[in-house]
Amino acid sequence: MDLTKKQTRLKRWEGWKSSSLAFQAQPFYFLLPAIILLGLFLFLPALLTIYYAFTDYYLLTPDQRQFVGLRNFTQIFGDPVFLRSLQNITIFVVGIIIFQVGMSLGLALLINKQRRGNIFLKVAFFSPVVMSLVVISVLWLYLLNPTDGLVNSMLQAVGINAQPFLTSPNQAIYAIILVSVWQGAGYQMLIFLAGLQNIPGDVYEAARIDGAGKWKSFLHVTIPLLRPTTTLIVFTTLIAAFKLIIQPMIMTQGGPLNSTMTPIYYIYQTGFTDRLVGYSSAMTVVFGLLIVIVTFVQRRFAKEDL
Repeated sequence: MDLTKKQTRLKRWEGWKSSSLAFQAQPFYFLLPAIILLGLFLFLPALLTIYYAFTDYYLLTPDQRQFVGLRNFTQIFGDPVFLRSLQNITIFVVGIIIFQVGMSLGLALLINKQRRGNIFLKVAFFSPVVMSLVVISVLWLYLLNPTDGLVNSMLQAVGINAQPFLTSPNQAIYAIILVSVWQGAGYQMLIFLAGLQNIPGDVYEAARIDGAGKWKSFLHVTIPLLRPTTTLIVFTTLIAAFKLIIQPMIMTQGGPLNSTMTPIYYIYQTGFTDRLVGYSSAMTVVFGLLIVIVTFVQRRFAKEDL
């Protein structure tokens, strides 16, 4: 009798245990479709890219690829176009962080103090964000046209010579920065605006009682309290800036003289125009590692604010 009771209890325990494990595993069943999609469209391509980086994979003859070791990687550091693209993306990243963050903060301060018409201003400044980058690039391509563009027409109207914004190696990258700042500042503006509206009014009142004017209040109250928001914006802007490709592809095709060539655009050209998949994969690996290193360093310095 005692043996029968023990067997019954054991069966109940095993049944409860199995049902408990099944209940714990149930959430993973819901995640399974997402995991499969991530594996197919993210992890698998990443692994294939690393594999192709060590081969001489040519797009038109995929069956004839051979293992070449580190040849592609040694070629990268002697490639003047790739090195120039790294220089260009560095200029772009620094410029976009300084001007886009500065402009978005200025717009947020303007709207935060503007009582009337602030909804119109929000829509006006945010509207470029929701527009297609292709449309924006084509629009600015016509605006900055060196012969009959609107910008040069306005400059000539006030006695300034027409400028080769998109055809000069010294000006083209800054034209790309201008377009990118205009397109993306509205998004950061809303984030800054949310941060400004979360600053208690009592803090400004206390600063005013202590004799601080508007400029001192901005330096010693607004800027310090916006530090976490600013760190977040700089972090996201940095990551987005590394992915620059649409604007130079449409407006300058990477020229003139590779002055607007970016790593992503050069990787695209090498892989799909020149069909050198192995070499483009190696550049992808190197550039990806550079982004990881920069992101890690930034997170290290901004650890307290993120």
